[in-house]
Order: sequence, then C-alpha cells, then structure tokens
Amino acid sequence: MTLVEAIATFFGLICVWLTVKQNIWCWPTGIAQVTLYIFVFYDARLYSDMILHIIYVIINVYGWYHWLYGNKEKEELKVSLVGKWIWMWLVVCFLGTLAWGYVMATYTNAALPYFDSFITAASLIAQWLMARKIVESWWFWIVVDIVAVGVYFVKGLYITTGLYAVFLVMATMGYFEWRRAYRATV
Repeated sequence: MTLVEAIATFFGLICVWLTVKQNIWCWPTGIAQVTLYIFVFYDARLYSDMILHIIYVIINVYGWYHWLYGNKEKEELKVSLVGKWIWMWLVVCFLGTLAWGYVMATYTNAALPYFDSFITAASLIAQWLMARKIVESWWFWIVVDIVAVGVYFVKGLYITTGLYAVFLVMATMGYFEWRRAYRATV
C-alpha cells in the first residue's frame, strides 16, 4: 500500500457514500479519488483501470453538471430507470470487454487483461448511467465490485480490495435507496 492508494481510498469511501445519498459533493470528491487512482493502477500494470480512471475524470465533470442542471427545466436531476435499454448496455459491456481485453492481451503486458477489461467496460457504463441518475447503474456497480475485489486481491492491492468490498455493500445500499427515491417520484 502506498500513501497515494490510502488517500484515494479515503476519497473513494466518501465519494460513494455521498453518491448513495444523492449528494452533489460526490462529484468533486470522486474527481480527487479517480485522479489519484490513475497513478495506483499505472504502478500495478492495470492499464485498463488506469485508462478508465482518466475517462472517469471527464465523466465526473459531466455528472456534476448534469446532476445540477440535467433536465429540460435546468433543475436538479431526479432518479429514473433505464428500462428496456438495459439489454443494449449489457451487450455493449460484453462486446467492450472482449474487444478491449483482446487489445490489452495482445499489445501490452497487462495483468489479467480480460478481467481488467470487464471492470473497465462495466464501470464506464455504470458511471455514465450514474451521471444520468439511473437506478440500474447500481446493478453494474455491484457486479464490478465483485470482480474487482478478486482482481485487486490477486494483484496485492489489499487496501483497494477492502475499498471495493465496502463499495459492494454501499452499491447494494445505493440500489435500494435510489429505487426508493424513484418510486417516490412516480
């Protein structure tokens, strides 16, 4: 464990807790977390995760704006469902995992390229759906967290393994809280 990993873990816990509570401060806290994890994953040779966290910086800025002004009336965004489009996102996740996994396995010395690629593909979808305040984003996060716990443990990132185990619990809580919030609006 490095000091950078420990600080990133701290910001990650705060970020996800704030996200579960639909608190707008999740976004700047998330930007701090993902920026630090760019360096952690580079050192661990988890290049897909590193690239994912670079993209997260952009999605976090988008999510911050979208949560504040994302609906047609430029008001705070409310929780919604993705509905039947969930199948499209599942196919995109599967194809993205295969394509990116092949690239990582063929052209880099990436550790666990297909597992790492799944984490990347599913996390991008989850983060995009979360930026749009869609309940099903938590489904993706739950599966990502399960896979990530195994990958990070195998790579010796024990603090990050613990973080993702906590994320798994928080993602489950987030799903139920957001589902309850959605039901209160319909």
